Amino acid sequence: MAVERYLLPPDGADWRALAAYRRAGGYEAATRALREMTTEAVVEEVKASGLRGRGGAGFSTGQKWSFMPKPGGPKPSYLACNADESEPGTFKDRQIMERNPHLFLEGLIIAGYAINARAAYVYIRGEYVTPFRVLSDAIAELRAAGLLGTGLFGTDREYDIHLMRGAGAYICGEETGMIESAEGRKGQPRKRPPFPAVYGLWGCPTTVNNVETVSHVPWIIKRGAAWFKTIGTPTSTGNTLFGVSGHVNRPGVYELPLGTKLREIIDVHAGGVRGGRALKAIIPGGVSMPVLSAEQVDVAMDHESLKQAGTLLGTGGIVVMDDTACMVRAALVIARFFRHETCGQCTQCREGTAWLYKLLQRIEAGQGSAADLRTIESVGGYMEGQTICALSDAAAWAATGFLRRFRAEFEAHVHEGRCPLPESFEP
Repeated sequence: MAVERYLLPPDGADWRALAAYRRAGGYEAATRALREMTTEAVVEEVKASGLRGRGGAGFSTGQKWSFMPKPGGPKPSYLACNADESEPGTFKDRQIMERNPHLFLEGLIIAGYAINARAAYVYIRGEYVTPFRVLSDAIAELRAAGLLGTGLFGTDREYDIHLMRGAGAYICGEETGMIESAEGRKGQPRKRPPFPAVYGLWGCPTTVNNVETVSHVPWIIKRGAAWFKTIGTPTSTGNTLFGVSGHVNRPGVYELPLGTKLREIIDVHAGGVRGGRALKAIIPGGVSMPVLSAEQVDVAMDHESLKQAGTLLGTGGIVVMDDTACMVRAALVIARFFRHETCGQCTQCREGTAWLYKLLQRIEAGQGSAADLRTIESVGGYMEGQTICALSDAAAWAATGFLRRFRAEFEAHVHEGRCPLPESFEP
């Protein structure tokens, strides 16, 4: 069955300019929302669509919007958009920002209207030079056309969109860490409560969404919640962008319905495993998500199916590894990343990430023991659910996930005193 794609322009189309996007029907949804719908109606339509956040947790977007206070309070409300995209294995939001910036901006306008926000602040990864330039040009076009600022889309509303360059830290992808950084402080998560909907940017009510999440909104308003629910599964609705990397013939970004089988994504869309080699392991949603073994490749890529398989959808960043890959080394590389990126605020995370890296480093060097394997499990257990944010959980899931799925390979490193997969060190 053909896939109806709507997040990225069709092949060859260039919708970066405002005129081109409008010729393709752009800003019709924003015009309808602001002129014909109440803010409550917009929230209810998005809630009815079943749209879930595309940034990791998969929480209901409409439900999240409904947490914001009613207008007329003592403080203004804001929309904060996470465009940091620092999860390794994830590279989909940049495709929207570079190739379809006005869809994203239209989503910000509708979302801002729905939550009665005064402005949207886009926290964009500092290394994203091209997306920043493309978005800056698109925002300038909107302002020149009178579609931002005062008199928004012919209404009496005032609303603007501002870009903020990120500080280059993984932890700033966490919503409260992002808010701290946006306010000019060290990027580290806040204790909650209060939650951002109560106390967010500059102490004001704030909703945090990511790029892909709000980019679905114009289509939901334009074609309706019922249409959106025909795509995907009953509880994981709509398309999403799967970024496939690793040992595949055609790495890239593929827009497909949630619920598409992992095997189809790898074999059909990404061209199969490179060189015809055997599939060994798959990380399904960025390195924070527990790894899957090749035997689980027929899992459906939706929230519920992956949860049953012992992992999570995350950001949809699929990392494929063939039979030459060393699982201890893969776990070590990921552990090194988390050790480097922890903000150090929580003891369990600061010390736990360091211990996991040290233990995996020892095992990979052929100097590990059976006790080290038990210690990895023990350390991971103390890290999960014990800290302010989920970085500690992610580090524990990654290390213990590799050990659980590929324990025999870890034991081989211990018993043989070396890595049994020398090919894994080849480029």
